[in-house]
Amino acid sequence: MLQKKICMLGSFAVGKTSLVRRYIEGIYSDNYFTTVGVKIDKKDVQLSGAKVTLVLWDIYGEDDFQKIRWYHVRGAAGYLLIADGTRRATLEKALELEQKVREEVGVIPFVFLVNKSDLIQEWQLDPTLEAQFAAKNWTVLRTSAKTGENVEDAFLQLTRKMIP
Repeated sequence: MLQKKICMLGSFAVGKTSLVRRYIEGIYSDNYFTTVGVKIDKKDVQLSGAKVTLVLWDIYGEDDFQKIRWYHVRGAAGYLLIADGTRRATLEKALELEQKVREEVGVIPFVFLVNKSDLIQEWQLDPTLEAQFAAKNWTVLRTSAKTGENVEDAFLQLTRKMIP
């Protein structure tokens, strides 16, 4: 059996924990709890006939006061890079984190998620954003932990990138 470490990276309150809960438990809660440190969950999936254990590292969000400790990310086979569509600043932070991963860990597979698609009327991001990043060969998905939109697909696409 294969085991792959996946890190959830993004600013605080972009929905990292909610995405993991939706994926692992199939639930969503409006109650917001700040992640302190790292929360680790596991999920077994079947991919191309092989059983894969995904070890999900839900790392606290980075902001001006708290920076990610890169030893949490070391050993990851891939990561989900997450921005909140309703807060433009989270996009800039996500882009900084993507560059920092390359510097600290090297080039590893990732999928870029623009979360909170259920709040599209409140979005602060350019609607052509996905096309801009797709042109850079990034896999970009709009997700919603609340509705479940593209959550399963995000983890599946990342798993496929990690296991050729």
